[in-house]
Amino acid sequence: MKKIILTSLILSALMIGCKDNKTKSNNTSESTKLPNHTEETTKESEKQATIYDNAWINEIKLNSGNKWEANLETSQGVENMLKLVASSNPNSIEDYHNLAAELNEQKNYIVKKCTMKGPSHDNLHVFLHPLIEKIAALGKISSIEEGAKITAGIKENLQGYYDYFK
Repeated sequence: MKKIILTSLILSALMIGCKDNKTKSNNTSESTKLPNHTEETTKESEKQATIYDNAWINEIKLNSGNKWEANLETSQGVENMLKLVASSNPNSIEDYHNLAAELNEQKNYIVKKCTMKGPSHDNLHVFLHPLIEKIAALGKISSIEEGAKITAGIKENLQGYYDYFK
């Protein structure tokens, strides 16, 4: 038994060592290349697009043409977030950051209380993932204009919930 454990440990160490060497050699060869600013710009543009638009509606599916059944806490959390957005009147960057913190609390409530499983849960994640990114971005804004644009995207995202869940 000791031989098996020892052999397994040695093989694991060798595999990790090989993996690290392979990564190092790849990094070395890549470091001789010039940075690809176009690729970085594209990734940043895609991230910005996720924050400002609601492309998730192209990925989400209905339940054979019907809305998915959501647990009560999820629907309450979405409703609470919509109320927060509707009742907020941010006039400063700090106001937007505070709104983001409140929205984040509700998002955490939804995640913590979620009891959904299967395809309904998978589709909830399609809805939630961009919302989470938008809330995080709202907490990092550096201008009121940016905050207003992201908040509009959050509101649209939240309103879309009712097109896919009941």
